[in-house]
Amino acid sequence: MIIFNFFIMCFIFGTTFLAIKIGVDAGAPPFMSSGIRFFLAGFVLFIMMMKKGKAKISLLVRKEMLLSGLGLTFGTFATLYWAEQYVNSGIAAVLSATGPMMILLIQTFIFREKFSNKSLIGCIIGFTGVILLLSSSFTYEASLHWILGCIMILLGEVSYACGALYSKRVIGIFKETSPIALNAAQMMYGGALLFVLSLFTEKIAVDSMISVKVIGSLLYLIIIGSMVGHSLFYWLVANTNPVFPSTWLYISPLIAITLGSLLNHEAITWLMAVGAVTIICGTIFVNLDSLQKAMKKKTSPF
Repeated sequence: MIIFNFFIMCFIFGTTFLAIKIGVDAGAPPFMSSGIRFFLAGFVLFIMMMKKGKAKISLLVRKEMLLSGLGLTFGTFATLYWAEQYVNSGIAAVLSATGPMMILLIQTFIFREKFSNKSLIGCIIGFTGVILLLSSSFTYEASLHWILGCIMILLGEVSYACGALYSKRVIGIFKETSPIALNAAQMMYGGALLFVLSLFTEKIAVDSMISVKVIGSLLYLIIIGSMVGHSLFYWLVANTNPVFPSTWLYISPLIAITLGSLLNHEAITWLMAVGAVTIICGTIFVNLDSLQKAMKKKTSPF
């Protein structure tokens, strides 16, 4: 059951990039649509946790939830949704896999933590892949928006890394609260912040929000992408260890690239493919020590 759920989660996370792309291309305002996705998904999950007695309404007035939502949801997905107006879903997924590298760099240069030679090699390999991927714009489409979109996704991963590191502290503070409830609360805050950003930057046309593609994209991302996907992630964390579920980063980008090419006719050049594989290899090296430790630990049965 663990392996089955793991691959279902990888497939779901791999498809979310294409679902975002379909909605944005159909005319959905990036910030408004992402705000709707995360606020509604967080709201429904939080209500479910409250009914099970695993969350209290007082959690929603804690500053920790606001700060978590700022990093994990707002900063990460405001940039991703905006970028997918110009960057195809496969490349967006690959660039999003740099999150662990950003975490390592923040831990090293800000928190002054030591890291292994394997992690250093992983960073070098990973960022070489990023350079290859960005340089592919000169053979694929010499577009300033394309390059800016890639850079925005990378900045979003810096936000994700900050949010992930802060969330470790938050989980320690709220030991008696379900991690799913904490995630739901931060998604609500992140979604609300995306709403605010949309009000100041986007002109909302009702017609653009009620098309079949936009509604279908939103429903898929809310129910399957956020509620089912993230619930599977936290189930895997509870039944294995914190590292194993995170290896979706090595599999989902390949799924996203394949689906984008097959279903959305997204162009893939040889340089893009080399860059994508290089980034994934770098991500594996960055996490190699943690993965080796995780493999030595026994996992809990279902």
